[in-house]
Amino acid sequence: MNPNANDPRPLYTRATEQAAALIGTVRPEQLAGPTPCTEFDVRTLLSHLVGGTHRIATIGEGGDGMAVHPFVDGVTDESWPAAYEEARVRVREAWADDTRLEALVQVPWGKAPGHIALSGYLMEGVTHTWDLSEALGHPLQLDPELAEFALAIARRVLPDEQRDAGTPFDTAVPVAEGADAYGQLAAWLGRKPVS
Repeated sequence: MNPNANDPRPLYTRATEQAAALIGTVRPEQLAGPTPCTEFDVRTLLSHLVGGTHRIATIGEGGDGMAVHPFVDGVTDESWPAAYEEARVRVREAWADDTRLEALVQVPWGKAPGHIALSGYLMEGVTHTWDLSEALGHPLQLDPELAEFALAIARRVLPDEQRDAGTPFDTAVPVAEGADAYGQLAAWLGRKPVS
């Protein structure tokens, strides 16, 4: 686990490096394929990964993240790796100042210190990276420490297994026997593997 829970930036950077590597494996014929996030195909999931990353960058810059649509338009099929790289570099620069970690910021679930906001977006990014990995047939090995951190955050912010319609994650599903941290995270957030 992260030795300094008040500074999720190192793990966030690792999570975005992992996502970037996975995005780099996407082939054009996979873009219309299904994902465990049932309302998203691969292209829509990529749009959300890039859009959500721009949102947390805007929050880190001191702007109104809620004014940033969590999806992007106009990215060509071959430009997803570059679009994500641009967004993740922007996050790194936006959160470079240590004072941003304690600053109170507005996120979809309310006001929170920056380190909590960034941890929440880390959880979301790691979850969507698992979604993408599932959709693509597991082309890369995923970092288990990232899933363990994301699972701890998920259990803290979503302590109840039942979720209402206003929660962006589904009700928890049973965990498969022998599931690793990613399987546990996915199940806690209501994900089922792509069949």
